[in-house]
Amino acid sequence: MSALTALAERTAPKNLIDHDLVAEVLTPGVLYQKRPAKHPSGREIAGLFNAWIILDNPQQYNAYTLDMLKGMQLAFKKASNARDVVCVVWTGSGDKAFSTGGSTKEFAEYYAGNPQEFRQYLAVFLDMLSAVLACDKPVINRVNGMRVGGGDEIGLAADFTVAQDLARFGQSLPKFGSVPLGGLTDILPLMVGAQHAIAVAVLGNMFSAHKAYRLGLIHDLVPALKIDGVYVPNPLVICDRTYDSFGRYVYGEYKTGAEYLAGQEQMKRGTVDLMALDQCVDDLCATLMLTFPGALTRTLEEMRKAKIRAWNDSKQNSRAWLAANIMTEARAGFRAFNEGSKDTGREIDFIALRQALAKGAPWTDELIENLMPWRNRQ
Repeated sequence: MSALTALAERTAPKNLIDHDLVAEVLTPGVLYQKRPAKHPSGREIAGLFNAWIILDNPQQYNAYTLDMLKGMQLAFKKASNARDVVCVVWTGSGDKAFSTGGSTKEFAEYYAGNPQEFRQYLAVFLDMLSAVLACDKPVINRVNGMRVGGGDEIGLAADFTVAQDLARFGQSLPKFGSVPLGGLTDILPLMVGAQHAIAVAVLGNMFSAHKAYRLGLIHDLVPALKIDGVYVPNPLVICDRTYDSFGRYVYGEYKTGAEYLAGQEQMKRGTVDLMALDQCVDDLCATLMLTFPGALTRTLEEMRKAKIRAWNDSKQNSRAWLAANIMTEARAGFRAFNEGSKDTGREIDFIALRQALAKGAPWTDELIENLMPWRNRQ
């Protein structure tokens, strides 16, 4: 026993007060694990841990349900209070997705057409994200796969993002009748500037982890695809040059044509291995451990100010608008996504909707039914 350990045991209060909201985080779909903290050399540190908060709904690409939002809030509160926790690692199960956002099945089958109920759901969402932004420990978003839709929004609340380079980022909510008011419209312009933020929020184009790294959304990026036992960069993405002949950025853009097809064939030969991602997370946690904890927390509080200010300024107005919108556009969009398929499509007939609204048609059940993707289109 070291002298410091002996001193701590001799001087610490005999009965420490428990500040947790609940004794255990036992919510289906959310795993809370304490994993030993590691020294930069790799050895485990006795008595210190990193808290891993894992979205565990792989059948829906780690989409979060109402219960999972509750579980995440409790988990972040618990990790924040834990005296022996150094960092929080926020990730998803498997290698396909961190999260694709809220469960569209839950939205379509319960909340659509029920604004008073959806308003309550949104209150839970607001509290969850606020718990992330208020966490006393550094929050590292370990992006193990897709971070899209609402999953991309919540990930923006983290202090650090490290990603495997097969991951994809982006938004599609305007395609499904909603708006990324769960943090993206507040936080993303602070990180990448107005033009890039507008393009992400409005156009709905997915983009690579390499492009996210180029834009400054990612602290670190590591390979995940192994071919013949060796890591290779994402073969679907341009990684070997920065500009095209016109001087436009091409690094991080998806390949096209024959290059893309060749990349797909290369993907088939490889296997996904997230060991490099885990090593990157361990290294970052180790670096953060070798700081004064009080000074680290205070620095994080200062650096989060712009995010928190923007979030607090609009979150209640966003809640009100999203609750009202569940009666009209979101009601149609979430139903189309939930009930559609690869064969029928998952998007409504946007042209028919605009034509109907141009004639002053009201939002009725009949209108929504005729917008569904399995209806005949022009």
